[in-house]
Amino acid sequence: MIIIGEKINGAIPRTAAAIRERDAEYVSDLVRAQEASGADYLDVCAGTDPSEEYAALCWLIDVVQSVATKPLCLDSPDPHILERVMERVKQPGILNSISGEGQKCAILLPLLRDAGGWQAVALCCDNDGMAATSDDKLRIASWLIEEADRYGVGPERLHIDPLVLALSAVNDAALQFTTAIQRIHELSPQVQVAAAISNVSYGMPARGLVNRNFLTMAIVAGLNTAIVDPTNRDIIGNIYATEALVNQDKFCRKYNNAYRAGRIGQAR
Repeated sequence: MIIIGEKINGAIPRTAAAIRERDAEYVSDLVRAQEASGADYLDVCAGTDPSEEYAALCWLIDVVQSVATKPLCLDSPDPHILERVMERVKQPGILNSISGEGQKCAILLPLLRDAGGWQAVALCCDNDGMAATSDDKLRIASWLIEEADRYGVGPERLHIDPLVLALSAVNDAALQFTTAIQRIHELSPQVQVAAAISNVSYGMPARGLVNRNFLTMAIVAGLNTAIVDPTNRDIIGNIYATEALVNQDKFCRKYNNAYRAGRIGQAR
């Protein structure tokens, strides 16, 4: 499982305050905690007013890179912002995100083509909105894969996110999502399939319970990339346990090593 740490995001109130106040120590602590907990990439999202986003994201990138050893997942809804800040990043990472909306592919796919080693999260939405059914998720995923290929970007560089909707609003959201995972892998075995896990529980009580069970469902269906809080021991424990149960962890070595390192199970 590829783990993208979600904590450096201005949508989180405490992180938003740190960005607003330019609290480098708080952001640096988030970097260290997520890396120590097993993050493979660090999502970096300013989440500010559009007029302030470029300056805030530049500051965030510089602070994160001053302490990080893991690559970044640059996150912005504005492809022009991603285009401008990409040159500040010291090692290839992930662009979050491309989609069928507007000119995102036309702006970002040439950057991916010309920047060796970079990957992208590709969202299953277009100008008509977020795909709700597995049929629509597959249709947009197919288009994104074909469009990337047209620009010379292979499927192995894509993390297709079928976009799970909130279960509180769409009763079969989790089932449509997991079905889409399986169908996307059948369409293109080389792509990674990604998910922002916590979206499924928006508007519900005991969100962690819903998130963990959904994560298990998604891994069983073939999820490759999870955008989660890696410092959440329950979430990380779910990942290791499920991978062992579905024969993705030979002799349960990763599970046992994580337990011995104190990353899962009861806190030491």
